[in-house]
Amino acid sequence: MKVRIVSKSGLIPRYETEGSAGFDLPAFLDEPVRLKPGERKLVPTGIFIELPQGYEAQVRARSGLAVKYGIGLVNGIGTIDADYRGEIKVPLINWGEEDFVINNGDRIAQVVICRFEQVCLEPAAELDRTERGEGGFGHTGV
Repeated sequence: MKVRIVSKSGLIPRYETEGSAGFDLPAFLDEPVRLKPGERKLVPTGIFIELPQGYEAQVRARSGLAVKYGIGLVNGIGTIDADYRGEIKVPLINWGEEDFVINNGDRIAQVVICRFEQVCLEPAAELDRTERGEGGFGHTGV
């Protein structure tokens, strides 16, 4: 599948390995951005994409930044809809204990392209019963 992309920096993100599910997003900055512990900022990437209908782009944290520095996404996973044409910006948060500096070109998040299907929600008075029933988080044991 081909996805059209505009990159203000001229660099096109790429998959780092043959088996990678996501490609990395770089920061697109005029000057470094400092994230203090507990602080969150919307970081521009200079990337714009055109997805086909029926697909979304999931913006996810990079595991290395999360483990090494406590850097994550404020919203966990962000969704880019197929009809969005604006710049991809990443809502980063510093859950770590030290300041974290983001420089132009640093890989700050990753994107996974996923197929989705819209459903027709059908009102009902009740739902079919299952063995699980209303059992929620942790209902099956430790």
